[in-house]
Amino acid sequence: MFAKLNSLADRYEELTKLIGDPEVIADRARWQQYVKAHAELEEIVGVFREYQKVEREAREARELLAEKLEPDFRELVEAELKALKARLEELEIKLKILLLPRDPNDEKSVFVEIRAGTGGEEAALFAADLFRMYLKYAEQKGWKCEIVDSSPTDLGGFKEIVFVVEGKDAYSRLKFESGVHRVQRIPTTESGGRIHTSAATVAVLPEADEVEVEIKPEELRIDVFCSTGPGGQSVNTTQSAVRITHLPTGIVVTCQDEKSQHKNKDKAMRVLRARLKDRMEEEQRQKVDSLRRSQVGTGDRSERIRTYNFPQNRVTDHRIGYTTHRLEEILMGDLDDLIEALLTTDQARRLKEVI
Repeated sequence: MFAKLNSLADRYEELTKLIGDPEVIADRARWQQYVKAHAELEEIVGVFREYQKVEREAREARELLAEKLEPDFRELVEAELKALKARLEELEIKLKILLLPRDPNDEKSVFVEIRAGTGGEEAALFAADLFRMYLKYAEQKGWKCEIVDSSPTDLGGFKEIVFVVEGKDAYSRLKFESGVHRVQRIPTTESGGRIHTSAATVAVLPEADEVEVEIKPEELRIDVFCSTGPGGQSVNTTQSAVRITHLPTGIVVTCQDEKSQHKNKDKAMRVLRARLKDRMEEEQRQKVDSLRRSQVGTGDRSERIRTYNFPQNRVTDHRIGYTTHRLEEILMGDLDDLIEALLTTDQARRLKEVI
């Protein structure tokens, strides 16, 4: 491990010199490549340098203890050495985690698809609550969100809503949100005051590059039609909405959020590539069982992953046994603690497999 870390530290120093080289700066593409590589190494090299510093201090403390010392001073040095050893253990675990292979999709933008499940109109209202939750979380992270397609209901819910989240590490923070989200509350549509259980399904798909998923023109059927819903006169009179059917798989993508047919087609193609990439990866996961075991939960979107219980002000993530009584804050987008718990569990599991 330390040979690898020394090699990364040497590369970091080399990159530091290169990004300051006038010849490299003149070559914009090359300079950007080096800057990106430098940024990727910054955290792990910083932790490794701290580890080396603490290790030196621990060695000096041991050397000091080998000498004749006054009892009070010896006690002080022994306490310091104990604290340094504990810190070394923490840093070593952190370095092992940082050396784990990164998910190649982690830095990508994502498409989030929310669909109302069991529960009728109440499920559609819950789907709208989940959409607002992710929208507020994205705002906190400085990410950009755009609706691709939606099927609103009369009461303000969504039968289905698809949106793109663009920003650094969007997939790494949202990838464990895929699955069935369940809500327990008294619906606004319920006059008897009874608690109902409804559900919505969330799918988080990393955006796919054109080189990752090849789509041949002859594999597509593209239909255009008039958009429906709010948006002014042009919505119902202009054929701007686009429906793309991928004939080999039967996947259908619709986009009608933009007034421009060209923009709707572009968005729909992005969603189609993401869904095809997801299908390819799902088929691969089914072939390799170890990949499925390495995930938090099974990765199956039919799996119930979380319950939002309004009477008890409680949110429970069933995969990791995480419970919090901060339901209102969670629905307002305060998801960091929950997401960190999911990431930590996933890292611990992967680290155990490597060890």
